[in-house]
Amino acid sequence: MEMATPGNLRFWRRLVYHDSDDDSYEVLDLTEYARRHHWWNRVFGRNSGPIVEKYSVATQIVMGGVTGWCAGFLFQKVGKLAATAVGGGFLLLQIASHSGYVQVDWKRVEKDVNKAKKQLKKRANKAAPEINTLIEESTEFIKQNIVVSSGFVGGFLLGLAS
Repeated sequence: MEMATPGNLRFWRRLVYHDSDDDSYEVLDLTEYARRHHWWNRVFGRNSGPIVEKYSVATQIVMGGVTGWCAGFLFQKVGKLAATAVGGGFLLLQIASHSGYVQVDWKRVEKDVNKAKKQLKKRANKAAPEINTLIEESTEFIKQNIVVSSGFVGGFLLGLAS
Protein backbone atom coordinates (compact mmCIF):
# COMPACT_ATOMS: atom_id res chain seq x y z
CA MET A 1 0.00 0.00 0.00
CA GLU A 2 1.27 3.45 -0.90
CA MET A 3 1.51 5.86 2.01
CA ALA A 4 0.47 9.47 1.85
CA THR A 5 3.22 12.00 1.63
CA PRO A 6 3.00 15.77 1.43
CA GLY A 7 3.91 15.55 -2.25
CA ASN A 8 1.17 13.25 -3.45
CA LEU A 9 -1.66 13.92 -0.96
CA ARG A 10 -3.26 10.54 -1.60
CA PHE A 11 -4.88 8.38 1.02
CA TRP A 12 -6.45 4.98 0.87
CA ARG A 13 -10.14 4.91 1.65
CA ARG A 14 -11.69 1.65 2.66
CA LEU A 15 -14.85 0.73 0.80
CA VAL A 16 -17.14 -1.67 2.60
CA TYR A 17 -20.06 -3.12 0.71
CA HIS A 18 -23.05 -4.27 2.71
CA ASP A 19 -23.81 -7.17 0.36
CA SER A 20 -20.49 -8.96 0.61
CA ASP A 21 -17.64 -9.56 2.99
CA ASP A 22 -15.08 -8.26 0.52
CA ASP A 23 -13.18 -5.20 1.58
CA SER A 24 -11.78 -3.14 -1.24
CA TYR A 25 -9.83 0.08 -1.26
CA GLU A 26 -9.71 3.07 -3.52
CA VAL A 27 -7.22 5.91 -3.73
CA LEU A 28 -8.63 9.22 -2.57
CA ASP A 29 -6.70 12.14 -4.06
CA LEU A 30 -7.23 14.99 -1.61
CA THR A 31 -6.33 17.75 -4.04
CA GLU A 32 -8.94 16.56 -6.52
CA TYR A 33 -11.44 16.02 -3.70
CA ALA A 34 -10.94 19.61 -2.53
CA ARG A 35 -11.49 20.93 -6.07
CA ARG A 36 -14.77 19.01 -6.41
CA HIS A 37 -16.14 19.93 -2.97
CA HIS A 38 -16.63 23.62 -2.41
CA TRP A 39 -15.64 25.40 0.78
CA TRP A 40 -19.25 25.85 1.88
CA ASN A 41 -19.68 22.06 1.92
CA ARG A 42 -16.84 21.82 4.42
CA VAL A 43 -18.28 24.60 6.56
CA PHE A 44 -22.03 24.02 6.33
CA GLY A 45 -22.27 20.35 5.37
CA ARG A 46 -23.13 18.39 2.25
CA ASN A 47 -26.71 19.66 1.91
CA SER A 48 -25.59 23.23 1.39
CA GLY A 49 -24.80 24.62 -1.99
CA PRO A 50 -25.11 27.79 -3.99
CA ILE A 51 -27.90 29.99 -2.66
CA VAL A 52 -29.45 29.99 -6.14
CA GLU A 53 -30.53 26.38 -5.65
CA LYS A 54 -32.28 26.99 -2.32
CA TYR A 55 -34.14 30.31 -2.25
CA SER A 56 -36.40 32.36 -4.48
CA VAL A 57 -35.14 35.47 -6.24
CA ALA A 58 -37.01 37.79 -3.86
CA THR A 59 -35.54 36.05 -0.81
CA GLN A 60 -32.04 36.27 -2.29
CA ILE A 61 -32.41 40.00 -2.99
CA VAL A 62 -33.70 40.66 0.54
CA MET A 63 -30.92 38.59 2.13
CA GLY A 64 -28.26 40.33 0.05
CA GLY A 65 -29.77 43.76 0.61
CA VAL A 66 -30.04 43.40 4.39
CA THR A 67 -26.52 42.04 4.80
CA GLY A 68 -25.18 44.68 2.41
CA TRP A 69 -26.92 47.49 4.30
CA CYS A 70 -25.51 46.24 7.61
CA ALA A 71 -22.00 46.00 6.15
CA GLY A 72 -22.26 49.46 4.54
CA PHE A 73 -23.59 51.05 7.72
CA LEU A 74 -20.79 49.52 9.83
CA PHE A 75 -18.21 50.45 7.20
CA GLN A 76 -19.44 54.06 7.30
CA LYS A 77 -19.32 54.26 11.12
CA VAL A 78 -15.91 52.60 11.40
CA GLY A 79 -14.58 54.79 8.59
CA LYS A 80 -15.72 57.95 10.34
CA LEU A 81 -14.17 56.77 13.59
CA ALA A 82 -10.87 55.91 11.88
CA ALA A 83 -10.79 59.25 10.03
CA THR A 84 -11.46 61.10 13.27
CA ALA A 85 -8.71 59.21 15.08
CA VAL A 86 -6.14 59.75 12.33
CA GLY A 87 -7.06 63.41 11.87
CA GLY A 88 -7.05 64.05 15.62
CA GLY A 89 -3.69 62.35 16.00
CA PHE A 90 -2.24 64.39 13.15
CA LEU A 91 -3.65 67.59 14.67
CA LEU A 92 -2.12 66.77 18.08
CA LEU A 93 1.21 65.97 16.43
CA GLN A 94 1.19 69.32 14.59
CA ILE A 95 0.36 71.21 17.79
CA ALA A 96 3.14 69.38 19.65
CA SER A 97 5.58 70.12 16.81
CA HIS A 98 4.78 73.83 16.72
CA SER A 99 5.00 74.05 20.51
CA GLY A 100 8.47 72.54 20.47
CA TYR A 101 7.58 69.25 22.21
CA VAL A 102 8.33 67.16 19.13
CA GLN A 103 11.19 67.53 16.63
CA VAL A 104 10.73 65.69 13.30
CA ASP A 105 13.78 64.50 11.34
CA TRP A 106 12.29 64.84 7.84
CA LYS A 107 15.34 63.37 6.07
CA ARG A 108 15.00 60.20 8.14
CA VAL A 109 11.24 60.09 7.46
CA GLU A 110 11.88 60.35 3.72
CA LYS A 111 14.51 57.60 3.87
CA ASP A 112 12.18 55.28 5.82
CA VAL A 113 9.28 55.93 3.45
CA ASN A 114 11.44 55.07 0.42
CA LYS A 115 12.61 51.89 2.14
CA ALA A 116 9.02 50.94 2.92
CA LYS A 117 8.01 51.53 -0.73
CA LYS A 118 10.72 49.12 -1.93
CA GLN A 119 9.63 46.44 0.55
CA LEU A 120 5.98 46.83 -0.45
CA LYS A 121 6.84 46.43 -4.13
CA LYS A 122 8.77 43.22 -3.40
CA ARG A 123 5.93 41.79 -1.31
CA ALA A 124 3.31 42.79 -3.88
CA ASN A 125 5.17 40.90 -6.61
CA LYS A 126 5.35 37.77 -4.43
CA ALA A 127 1.67 37.93 -3.43
CA ALA A 128 0.33 38.38 -6.97
CA PRO A 129 -0.52 34.69 -7.66
CA GLU A 130 -2.48 34.37 -4.39
CA ILE A 131 -4.34 37.59 -5.08
CA ASN A 132 -5.20 36.43 -8.62
CA THR A 133 -6.54 33.15 -7.24
CA LEU A 134 -8.64 35.01 -4.68
CA ILE A 135 -10.00 37.31 -7.38
CA GLU A 136 -10.90 34.35 -9.60
CA GLU A 137 -12.68 32.56 -6.74
CA SER A 138 -14.56 35.73 -5.81
CA THR A 139 -15.60 36.30 -9.41
CA GLU A 140 -16.85 32.73 -9.70
CA PHE A 141 -18.83 33.09 -6.45
CA ILE A 142 -20.40 36.33 -7.68
CA LYS A 143 -21.33 34.72 -11.00
CA GLN A 144 -22.96 31.77 -9.25
CA ASN A 145 -24.87 34.01 -6.83
CA ILE A 146 -25.51 37.09 -8.97
CA VAL A 147 -28.88 37.94 -7.40
CA VAL A 148 -27.58 37.90 -3.82
CA SER A 149 -24.44 39.75 -4.89
CA SER A 150 -26.40 42.53 -6.60
CA GLY A 151 -28.68 42.81 -3.55
CA PHE A 152 -25.60 43.06 -1.34
CA VAL A 153 -24.06 45.82 -3.46
CA GLY A 154 -27.31 47.80 -3.45
CA GLY A 155 -27.71 47.36 0.31
CA PHE A 156 -24.06 48.28 0.88
CA LEU A 157 -24.49 51.55 -1.01
CA LEU A 158 -27.67 52.33 0.92
CA GLY A 159 -25.87 51.55 4.18
CA LEU A 160 -23.07 53.95 3.27
CA ALA A 161 -25.60 56.66 2.45
CA SER A 162 -27.59 56.30 5.68
